[in-house]
Amino acid sequence: MRVIAGQAKGTKLTSLKGARVRPTLDRVRESLFNMLGHDLSGKSILDWFAGSGAIGIEALSRGAQKVVFVEHNRQAQKLIYANLEKCRFWSGEGESKEADWVLLKMDVLHAVSLLEERGYRFDIVYVDPPFAEGLYTECLTALAASRLLGDSAKVVVEHHHKNVLHESYGKLSLTDQRKLGDTCLSFYKLENL
Repeated sequence: MRVIAGQAKGTKLTSLKGARVRPTLDRVRESLFNMLGHDLSGKSILDWFAGSGAIGIEALSRGAQKVVFVEHNRQAQKLIYANLEKCRFWSGEGESKEADWVLLKMDVLHAVSLLEERGYRFDIVYVDPPFAEGLYTECLTALAASRLLGDSAKVVVEHHHKNVLHESYGKLSLTDQRKLGDTCLSFYKLENL
């Protein structure tokens, strides 16, 4: 698993072996960022269920202005820090280096209210819960009801192709879907109200 493009291109990322954290495959990340665009300058990204941090780190490498990682698993939190340090986005001393990022060590649903309180708004939200836990409806409904999405925000959900998602969740509507092997990427945006 490597950073595909940008400032940290080619840096090998570490993932947890045999753990509940399932890293996003390189070909899925490559397809995702081909669709989102190479240059993410000025964009604010939420990497929800961050796991190894690969999605947020790829966004930082491509110039994202701000990345918020949300991860509850302690092993995965350590892994995110290690991967940020490998890519030179963290000095290992508690401060972000050359990039603006935050790691929230909490349950993703609790993070919604905290991020709202702090006034965050995101251009891209990547949602990648454990496939077997059935969290899609709960998470996407909470996100749709929140104030976290900018007017033209894109919400991308990674899921197993057998997990069929709804056409809409609150004010989020499905706009595109791509199948990549057993993995699906579903793209949502806010409905024009």
